[in-house]
Amino acid sequence: MNITFANNKLEKIVNDDRKLLKEYGQIMTKKIKQRLMELANSETLQVVKIMPGNYHELTSNRKGQWACDLVQPYRLIFEPHEKPIPTDASGRYLWFEIKGVEIIEIVDYH
Repeated sequence: MNITFANNKLEKIVNDDRKLLKEYGQIMTKKIKQRLMELANSETLQVVKIMPGNYHELTSNRKGQWACDLVQPYRLIFEPHEKPIPTDASGRYLWFEIKGVEIIEIVDYH
C-alpha cells in the first residue's frame, strides 16, 4: 500500500529513528514502525482489517478517517488516498478498494 504523510514534520519524525525514539520512546517507536510496516506490506486496507491492531473506521467528526492501536491510549490516524472513498450501495466503505493512505497524526483522541 502507498503511504504518505499529512505534514512534513510527522514524516521527518517517523522516517528518522532517532527523532522517533526521542519523540515517542522505545515502546511506542516499535509499535509505530510495526503498524506502518503492516500498512506498507498490505495490498489493500482489507488485509490489515483482520490483523491485530484493531484497524477501524472512525465516526462523528472523524468520519472518513481510520485508526489503529499503538500503545494505549494512542492511535495512528489515517485517511484513504481515494477520493471519494469507495462505498457500496448501503454506504459502507469498501476496504478492499483502498490502496493508499495518508498518515494524519499520532494522537490520544479519547
